[in-house]
Amino acid sequence: MTWHVQVPASSANLGPGFDSLGLALNLHLTCTFSPARELRIQARGLDAAEIPLDETNLIWQTAYAVAAREGMPLPPIELTIDNEIPIGKGLGSSAAALTAGVIVADKLLNLGWSRHQILDEAAKIEGHPDNVAACVLGSIVASSIDSHGLTHAVRLELPSSYGIAVVVPDFPLPTEHARAVLPASYSREDVVFNVQRASLLIAALSTASTESFSAALEDRIHQPYRAPLIPGFSEMIRFKAPGLLGCSLSGAGPSVLVFFERGHEEVTQLFEKAYLHHGHVAKTYFTEIQRTGYCVEAAP
Repeated sequence: MTWHVQVPASSANLGPGFDSLGLALNLHLTCTFSPARELRIQARGLDAAEIPLDETNLIWQTAYAVAAREGMPLPPIELTIDNEIPIGKGLGSSAAALTAGVIVADKLLNLGWSRHQILDEAAKIEGHPDNVAACVLGSIVASSIDSHGLTHAVRLELPSSYGIAVVVPDFPLPTEHARAVLPASYSREDVVFNVQRASLLIAALSTASTESFSAALEDRIHQPYRAPLIPGFSEMIRFKAPGLLGCSLSGAGPSVLVFFERGHEEVTQLFEKAYLHHGHVAKTYFTEIQRTGYCVEAAP
């Protein structure tokens, strides 16, 4: 049996929603896999040279880890990867691979897991649910892992009057580096600041309110600490222009997620120029929200 699985890219945090908010983007990791006598992996597409083709491949490692947790042997596979997601740029490339790996294990081991079980397993492995929730459910997702270790997620739709784009610079920022600069604790003032903004952001997305959207993207938990790692970002968060709703780091960066009113796509040029001013070329992806999450089917 051969299967095809397609998993979307994702952008996490959305400013104040650190490790809890994410959205799915219409860029995909596509995998074709089937049992084989030995592990064989090939990769095509964007940044294919950066994808390991041996046992260190994250898709295979994740599937193997799931099998070990279930106490079941995992057969070798033939795996073909077609990638559209920039790697190391804050667009959830590792979360997409991890989600694909859970699905590979589910199919090869005949686990019969539901979509929520796929999400729960992926979130346990990842350690936080924001990216994988978007990968699994699509659209915009608010998520958390409760005190019993179970993942909860609620979808929202992007207002039809809103557009999004991701401005991707020509340098990577490893997530471990971006997390290493974060403090171990925060003041009550900063925590309250973020709770207020995250609540406001959810309300604005739910009602298509633009009046307070820029303020709702403000953050004191991660972006101020990561800004020095991303040339130009401190300027970007202060940009004002007709139709520009605001911006946030995409995940840990260095890419920037831009919200704008449809018809004002030209505002993204401000962000490209900011990167260029600091010596970096950036590419803008005008990607729509991916609304369905992953898709998996047996090959005909």
